[in-house]
Amino acid sequence: MKVLKAFSLFTAIFCFAKLHSQELETILLAGDDAQKLTRAYLAPSFKGLMFSMNNGWYHTAKVHKKFGFDVTIGANAAFVPSKDEVFSIAELGLSSDITVTNEVTQSPTVAGSDSQTPAQIRYTAQVQGEDVTADFTLPRGVKEDLPLSSIPAPAVQVGIGLPYKFDAIVRYVPKIGSDDVTVGLVGFGLKKEITEWFGPLDKLPLHISLLAAYSNMSVDYEIGNVSSSGAGTVSTQNATTEFDVNTYTIQAIASLNFPIVNIYGGIGYNGGNTKLNMLGTYTLSYDATNNSVPDIQESVTDPLSLKTSSGSMSATVGARLSLGFFKLYGSYTLQEYNTLNAGIAFSFR
Repeated sequence: MKVLKAFSLFTAIFCFAKLHSQELETILLAGDDAQKLTRAYLAPSFKGLMFSMNNGWYHTAKVHKKFGFDVTIGANAAFVPSKDEVFSIAELGLSSDITVTNEVTQSPTVAGSDSQTPAQIRYTAQVQGEDVTADFTLPRGVKEDLPLSSIPAPAVQVGIGLPYKFDAIVRYVPKIGSDDVTVGLVGFGLKKEITEWFGPLDKLPLHISLLAAYSNMSVDYEIGNVSSSGAGTVSTQNATTEFDVNTYTIQAIASLNFPIVNIYGGIGYNGGNTKLNMLGTYTLSYDATNNSVPDIQESVTDPLSLKTSSGSMSATVGARLSLGFFKLYGSYTLQEYNTLNAGIAFSFR
């Protein structure tokens, strides 16, 4: 499972390093509106990762013989629709404390283009009894830096044949990582071949199965202690970001298994939920309107907790090339975020 560790760690480090480079924590200067702005900016990454993780569970409907097994190494890429590359400032229902100073009506999400101009925000409110302001710019998109301009996820697993025409599928990575990012992943799937339920069909190269699977990825990203000075800046102490995504899929799948070429597909439902917590102490610096008063600082603890859920019907079509125990496969799934899956497998019995 070393390859799965590498894929999972790459996904976590890549995504969170990109988010950190956008100085996402500056949105906290928006006070009570920070949660709405952060959710709008990150929404495509939440959905994209969920749809990516739900793919790659199969490349045939045929189950293994008892104690036969396969090792599958692949990757998924969820493509963000163009409508989700930007978000409308007006539709967020922000308070009167927020003013867009550069007249931008649509700001890029994390999946948007770096060339899209983000909104410049002015926050005006009272802090510690003083009238204050803070000017900051919302983060840019990172679309050009994403693989295939998509949200990636690993699809590496081990499947084993069980009695009564069942396959058990496992994805597992213990908590691993670098100094700043740690990631863990676990997933379980169960595939039951039901070809014999349809009588004479079991004499054909057609195989039909039912699949149910669940997976979880948890990522801890350490921001640490960051010192900043001046109005419109954010300093951190013992700051971390915890990200957790749970996914599930239920599908009916079928495949035509010929000696060399295998055509497969499925229909079903992909769903999941995500949770992101920004923990630690964040010191926000504001410019006092009264010039005789120094910058006003306000400290907030554990400032953000975002929860989202999403789901979509899905339809998959794919093909697999079999060269003995070596398999090469690829598929495309139509769903809310269309997803490409490709990889190799080593299959025995």
